[in-house]
Amino acid sequence: MTLSLDFDAMDPAIRYKLLSAVVIPRPVAWVTTLGAAGQVNAAPYSFFNVFGQDPAIVVLGLQNKPDGSAKDTTANIRRTGEFVVNIATPDLVAGMVDTAAPYPADISEAAALGLAIEPSAHVAPPRLAAAPVSLECVRHTAITFSAERELMIGRVVGMAARDGLIDTETWRVDWNGDYPVARLFADRYARLEEIEPRSIPPVPKT
Repeated sequence: MTLSLDFDAMDPAIRYKLLSAVVIPRPVAWVTTLGAAGQVNAAPYSFFNVFGQDPAIVVLGLQNKPDGSAKDTTANIRRTGEFVVNIATPDLVAGMVDTAAPYPADISEAAALGLAIEPSAHVAPPRLAAAPVSLECVRHTAITFSAERELMIGRVVGMAARDGLIDTETWRVDWNGDYPVARLFADRYARLEEIEPRSIPPVPKT
């Protein structure tokens, strides 16, 4: 028999647990922003993806604190209108997860954890130097759904990539097998491996 669940009758915490366990794998946005005193905030978000190229759009699913107040990333983006999405590979997972700890707003996770930063070219928040790719973004639209959940839609205005990742003649990206890390559920992350290519076929002739 098939289990049928009524989400409208379910506690939101249970909905979160189920959704985050079945919609996998998910990319992780390791977001850097600037605090009010110029401190570099860094935090990972796995409710994230890219949603278009014209304009170039990314969406972050931001969660507020239990009392409904904004977390540092949300507050910083609201104030400055800018953020950077750093893409992490498996070797960076430990540092990435460490930035999820509840540091006070006036403490820089980057400084506290010894994460090297580099200036961004198009926005004020810096990028994480160890990340192979960083997307420099400006706030486009924010949509609030509840006291807990907000979608932050950002326009990508620049990209920084490590040497050799992008061929600027063909514009192809070669990860050389070192793909970004993926979030599964709870405290589980996954390494991605390339699977058999499958091209979209033409419509069969009748």
